[in-house]
Amino acid sequence: MKTFVFLGALNAFLAVALGAFGAHGLEGKIPDRYFEIWKTAVQYQMFHALGLFAVGLLLGKFPQAGLISIAGWMMFVGIVLFSGSLYVLSVTQIKPLGAITPFGGVAFLIAWVLIGYAAMKIG
Repeated sequence: MKTFVFLGALNAFLAVALGAFGAHGLEGKIPDRYFEIWKTAVQYQMFHALGLFAVGLLLGKFPQAGLISIAGWMMFVGIVLFSGSLYVLSVTQIKPLGAITPFGGVAFLIAWVLIGYAAMKIG
């Protein structure tokens, strides 16, 4: 439980910091297309930081729910692969890096499916 609350807090902090950096440090310095990609990375990182908090809270209530723990790790992997690859793509503009992003998206999808499945199984 503590691990996912910590990861949620860390990623929420990073999303705010990276969002501010993008707004104040990158706007006008990278092409608009890549600035929009940066903003997408920030959004998804924040959404899934909140998801990590939810995982932590769910594990506090249902500590035996292994699927919820797996979902949390999938969210974390998703943040690293999805948002991480978009951040790097934005500043380097190396287009092949975009090939990593869908793996993060799949990790996000798996995480949400696992949470839904666990909810049906527990309830």
